[in-house]
Amino acid sequence: METRPVIAAALVSIGLLGAGWFASQGMTKLRTADRYVTVKGSAEKIVDADLVVWPLSQTVGGNELGAVQAQLDANTQTIRGFLTSAGFKDDEIVVSPPRLEDRWAYSYGDNRPPERYRYSNTVTLRTGKVSQALAALRRSGDIVAKGVMLNTDEGGGPDFDYTQLNEVKPGLIAEATANARKSAEQFAKDSGARIGGIRNANQGVISIENRDAGSPQIKKIRVVTTVEYFLKD
Repeated sequence: METRPVIAAALVSIGLLGAGWFASQGMTKLRTADRYVTVKGSAEKIVDADLVVWPLSQTVGGNELGAVQAQLDANTQTIRGFLTSAGFKDDEIVVSPPRLEDRWAYSYGDNRPPERYRYSNTVTLRTGKVSQALAALRRSGDIVAKGVMLNTDEGGGPDFDYTQLNEVKPGLIAEATANARKSAEQFAKDSGARIGGIRNANQGVISIENRDAGSPQIKKIRVVTTVEYFLKD
């Protein structure tokens, strides 16, 4: 009968020691899990555009609707002829439906403009022949020389694009993530710690920009990733 209190006391002592050990281990893990560093990594790649979209917008005016329409049709053929002579095929050239504006419909008296009708459309070149499009762009003054006034303030310049982003994106993300890890390793080294596993990762921003203002046909792809690494002693 006397041994039971001793055994009970021993079990209580063992339980308290075990609870203390587990608690200390839990606090250690908590402190370790609570320590992490957030870093960013970036990677860039220069590529050539592989798509050109060049809208050539024009407007003609006059008081006789038939004459205005005939002039628009003639100008459209001039623009189309310029593009085909530059080596582009019919399926690369799209002509929008014409837009007619009767400027006298809502104006009266002295506010009435001298030209009643404004007729306009857009001839758009969409092609992967970037070098040919650049050559044609340098000769676009030939269109104006033939009497066609282009609306340069309405999308008169070409847009260059790069369509193979999905092919280069994985490599750029891998490079950006590797650069982020280097930054984390340097931070850990400076603080007397080591990096552990990844706590959280965000692919971040992928941007495609012109390399510079004078070379819209050359693109710069940039990837920025944000990664959180655990720190350990």
